[in-house]
Amino acid sequence: MAAATILVLNGPNLNLLGVREPDTYGRETLADIEEACLERAAELDLAVDFRQSNHEGQLVDWIQEARETADGIVLNAGAYTHSSIAVLDALRASELPIVEVHLSNIHRREKYRWRSYVSEAAQGMICGFGAHGYLLALDAIARLLKRD
Repeated sequence: MAAATILVLNGPNLNLLGVREPDTYGRETLADIEEACLERAAELDLAVDFRQSNHEGQLVDWIQEARETADGIVLNAGAYTHSSIAVLDALRASELPIVEVHLSNIHRREKYRWRSYVSEAAQGMICGFGAHGYLLALDAIARLLKRD
């Protein structure tokens, strides 16, 4: 049986990890996170399709494609977490297990960050653990897939 494929999506400005507000988001780059995700996925017998876009429509397209190409989604939607009904609608339409991840604890930050549209479609959220949150998200989605 082929390994389950997890789409790991990253939204706007996450391409700047390591240089953008490192006190908030950490010093690890997105490439570092991708490498760690690939290692953890191998341990969990998962395949990872790791992507980043600054464009809302591109994220929506990838989520829609995931209906046919993935078994689950790990999503750090960045600022679109707090603003995108389009991402929410695509997530709902995917009918896939979804784990939301954030590097920082969004509930300890500005009030406008407390609202997550992604959470309305996700089985759970992991936030505040920096890059390690992605690994926790992969662990969580692996458990969700085993339960199903």
